[in-house]
Amino acid sequence: MTTVTAVTPETKPVRSRRRPIQWGNIGVHAFLITMAVVWLFPVLWAFYIALRSFADTTLNGYVAFPSSLTLDNFFNAWTQGDLARNYIQTLAVVIPGVILTLLIASMVAYACSRYSWRFNRLILMVFVAGNLLPQQVIIVPLYQLYLALPLPKAVSDTGVLYDQLIGILLIHIVFQMGFCIFVLSNYMKTLSKELTEAGLVDGASVLRIWWSIILPLCRPALAALATLEFTFIYNDFFWALLLIEKGAKRPITSALNNLQGQFFTDFNLLAACSVLVAIPTIVVYVVLQKQFIRGLTLGSTKG
Repeated sequence: MTTVTAVTPETKPVRSRRRPIQWGNIGVHAFLITMAVVWLFPVLWAFYIALRSFADTTLNGYVAFPSSLTLDNFFNAWTQGDLARNYIQTLAVVIPGVILTLLIASMVAYACSRYSWRFNRLILMVFVAGNLLPQQVIIVPLYQLYLALPLPKAVSDTGVLYDQLIGILLIHIVFQMGFCIFVLSNYMKTLSKELTEAGLVDGASVLRIWWSIILPLCRPALAALATLEFTFIYNDFFWALLLIEKGAKRPITSALNNLQGQFFTDFNLLAACSVLVAIPTIVVYVVLQKQFIRGLTLGSTKG
């Protein structure tokens, strides 16, 4: 005797349907992977050259498979480039530069975006227009100005602003101010004005509202700008080469120029030094990565 099992909707096998191939997503991923490889190739190539000895590169060429890999170039770059001192000198410019730039820019952005007064739009336009000014335009007057401005001997061993780290610090603050004001002012406009009005009703001063209410709400934008500004100031080569005469005083990126000889340059050593120089910017980005991405994307969903 055979039994017949009724097929109900509950027991009927469900055939999985294959999702259609989304060629658009495949194209996007292929493009992103290609751009990532193109972007990372110079870094990986520099690291590869740094691991090879100069003798091996001279004998077999840069493209040949290495006979051996070594870390000697990194140790030699650290000592010959005097990177420990250059790191300290660079951070003495970068850290105050980032902090002062963000503080002053947030003050100006707060005044221009949260209050209505006669020249707020004009001031904002002037700062933004100054950000579009090419740096090369003011080389000659700035150089003469730095040679003419006196400084106390306690601050400057030359008696003028030229050939001093404080001169590099000031020019970075001035040139980075416009970009930071533009970003922060647009971000502050997305904040509710009732917060400012509530602070005024409670008797808080303008500076108190800026410090206790506005700045905490701008942390994502400040973190994103801090990452960018650290990279911009740290990687500067132009101003340090122009406004610092002695190679021993120059920040770390321009100090790479000291490893180049007049008739001979060890590119393996220079590649190792470049990799060591790039480490602080990578560390800052890794630490502030979440805040950086959040600060760039928060304003896109507002309004």
